[in-house]
Amino acid sequence: MKASDALRLAIPRLDAAGVEGAARDARVLLAHALGVLPERLTLHLPEEMTEVQDQAFEAALAARAARQPVAQITGRRLFWGLSFRVTRDTLDPRPDTEALVAEALAEPFLKLLDLGTGTGCILLSCLMGMPMARGVGVDISEAALAVAGGNASDLGLEGRAKFLRSDWFASVSGAFDLIVSNPPYIAADEMAGLAPEVRDWEPHLALTPGGDGLEAYRVIARGTPARLMPGGRLLVEIGPSQGDAVGALFRAAGLEDIRILPDMDGRDRVVVARKPGGDRCGCA
Repeated sequence: MKASDALRLAIPRLDAAGVEGAARDARVLLAHALGVLPERLTLHLPEEMTEVQDQAFEAALAARAARQPVAQITGRRLFWGLSFRVTRDTLDPRPDTEALVAEALAEPFLKLLDLGTGTGCILLSCLMGMPMARGVGVDISEAALAVAGGNASDLGLEGRAKFLRSDWFASVSGAFDLIVSNPPYIAADEMAGLAPEVRDWEPHLALTPGGDGLEAYRVIARGTPARLMPGGRLLVEIGPSQGDAVGALFRAAGLEDIRILPDMDGRDRVVVARKPGGDRCGCA
């Protein structure tokens, strides 16, 4: 079968399975099966597929029809212009999180702590944009830390990024001029309404702390003052309705200059806070 015919048949199959963007996903999966870059797929559509390629595409389509995320099927996700390994042990990096990276890079920093690092996409993207900085990524999942370490090696950052198993701040020492986190923030009663790609395939430990969804922010608020240098910044990703509540937690912890920033769709996405004191340059 020609690749063009395989693609033509795949799109309605994914559409019937309820996959949003069926045509886009079919092209990405076909490129993956053919071993070519998605942007070069058009050049290969007239070609006959080998048996191995046909089997690989069939397996990928079956997985996507079962609502497995594309990044888990291909094993990669593009984030901040960089390619990251993704597995079922990590969250799939999302474009909305790039708002946090952009804000992190708006000021210089030298010592970075990433709480709940997952794939390491936030930590490693920030380090790529700040060549003099070093960072520590912590996660409670050993499997996630293995993925993050692999991503650091892929990007040539293993000398500047360290990964540590820790329940939030429990095993962390020292002080940092920037602390970042995309913690679990989905409330328990919101889990059932998530898309199957998220609810059924991504690690629940990274999605929800249970209850009202704010527990991780309470832990971060309690632990940050002891680990943040004077004048240093704290940046966290939030759900679109959580900005005021998270800002209040940080304010009660003695942090100041609280700001709520939007993502690319204009929804509240990042809360920024600062520890009083220091020279306010991000290099306290």
